Amino acid sequence: MGERAYVIGEAKLELKKNRNILKLLSGNFISFFGDQIYMIAVPLIVLALSGSPLMMGFAAAAERLPILFQPAAGILADRMDRRRLLLICDAVRCLLTGILGTLHLIGALEIWHLFFSVFVIGIFSQVYQTAQFAYIPKLVRKIDLQAVNSINSAILNTSVLMAPAIGGLVISLYNPGIGLLINSVSFFIAYLFILLIPIKSIPISQKVKHSFLNDAVEGFQFVIKTKPIFYTNMALLLSVVGTTLFVTMLIFHLKDIIGLSEWEIGLLLSFSGAGVVAGAMAAGLFKKRILNRKLLFLSSFIGGCSIFLFGLTEQFFLLLILNAVGTAAAAVMNPCIAGIRQDFTPDHLLGRVQATSRLMTWALMPLAAFMAGFLAERAGTHAVIILGSFFSLAGSVVYLKLEKENSKFPKKKRMV
Repeated sequence: MGERAYVIGEAKLELKKNRNILKLLSGNFISFFGDQIYMIAVPLIVLALSGSPLMMGFAAAAERLPILFQPAAGILADRMDRRRLLLICDAVRCLLTGILGTLHLIGALEIWHLFFSVFVIGIFSQVYQTAQFAYIPKLVRKIDLQAVNSINSAILNTSVLMAPAIGGLVISLYNPGIGLLINSVSFFIAYLFILLIPIKSIPISQKVKHSFLNDAVEGFQFVIKTKPIFYTNMALLLSVVGTTLFVTMLIFHLKDIIGLSEWEIGLLLSFSGAGVVAGAMAAGLFKKRILNRKLLFLSSFIGGCSIFLFGLTEQFFLLLILNAVGTAAAAVMNPCIAGIRQDFTPDHLLGRVQATSRLMTWALMPLAAFMAGFLAERAGTHAVIILGSFFSLAGSVVYLKLEKENSKFPKKKRMV
């Protein structure tokens, strides 16, 4: 397949004048907003249909199983027009969430419908996230990448701040199916924003065609050889297992064990969004004074401690504070991780490196989600959340290795 150069109407302009990245980020905000409501609606629907934490684990595992297809998502992002991939993914997710919401509203939704749909939605979400990660460097100057990553993270954080409380209120007044329909509309609006970005794809050279396997191997080899990316991925692997155990049982724990209402759950999640916004704002200040790797260690350690304490308390106010602290820590980490991958990776490998990294860090998510439901049936949700904190704390220790490894990769030798 020929390598393509992208001619973009206003790309490579300084950030404040770049309308194309503004369109993409605007679509992201709307889509992120809908996603936060989706994250409340789906567990509540599973709870209504089954009342079982094990079924919650199955649903979460089905949603996360597509992570195993990350190598294919990365190859698609490097071989195909990335804008076209984004449009396809938004269209499919719009259709499926709309169907799910409608079926639930008319009382025709069955549990297997939900499992199948969240699995397919998960596939297209993985492709979307990988394609967008590789697409952003085509829209902005390299010196603006860190700023765009921070803005994108801030947009996500703002949606986390606003959407759950609104979504929880809407769901409590009406039906979780309405939440899915709102998510469907958000995907449609995001589709329209991407459609407005004017792009022409012009073949500029012909490369030797490689098989999917060879392309996937190239991505894995680059990640393994590039130690800052590799060790960051290993640390995240442990942390992600911990947060998956926590997040899978979170809604069930708050609703069925603590006894919160849908609105209170939404309020708690929105309050955590305030922590995320604060963390994202603080990240820029911390980065000027603390090395990336030390910042990642401290954030991961604090996040693990917050999960541990969350599992020990049932007081609403303390749950608000602890969840906010944990999400603030995650917000500090996200721009650092994205910047490390984009900084060390050449453009033609961005899709595969991002996909490989996601696979390496998220590979155990489906198993962790299932185990969360399985263990909660036997030991309770408190025990599952505390177990998750131990994995997150173990992940923070790996970041101590990264400072030494980073010294072997001075900035002037990084691949750009």
